[in-house]
Amino acid sequence: MSVRVSGKYLGGLGVELLHGPSGATMRTAAPVDNNGDGSSFSPTDMVASGLGACMLTIMAIVGERDGLNLDGLKFSAEKHMAADPRRISRVDLVIDMPPGLTSGQRKKLENAALTCPVKNSLAAESETPVEFRYPD
Repeated sequence: MSVRVSGKYLGGLGVELLHGPSGATMRTAAPVDNNGDGSSFSPTDMVASGLGACMLTIMAIVGERDGLNLDGLKFSAEKHMAADPRRISRVDLVIDMPPGLTSGQRKKLENAALTCPVKNSLAAESETPVEFRYPD
């Protein structure tokens, strides 16, 4: 399966992205530490966000299939950049898990998150440590 996306330079180091199938748009901006104004997600911010969103999505697919209540499932990510060459060196992720999961359900959901397509697509040089936090 393929999906077509496109982008148009807006000036001022901003790009408008178009998701072909849905027509949804979003804007990126260069970060302050790379000559931009930081007024929106940078492309590398989108990679970190995409990683967290992918993990939650894959977990939700498993959860729906298994009839699990995933209310409260959320993530936060902190992206770290390296300078030479400029690249994402690490994305620290924290996934807040919902209450009431058995140890087997926890293991299945964690495995799903750790094998998401975005994580599998990142270069081995980009560290992606994940902390799963449980309320109980």
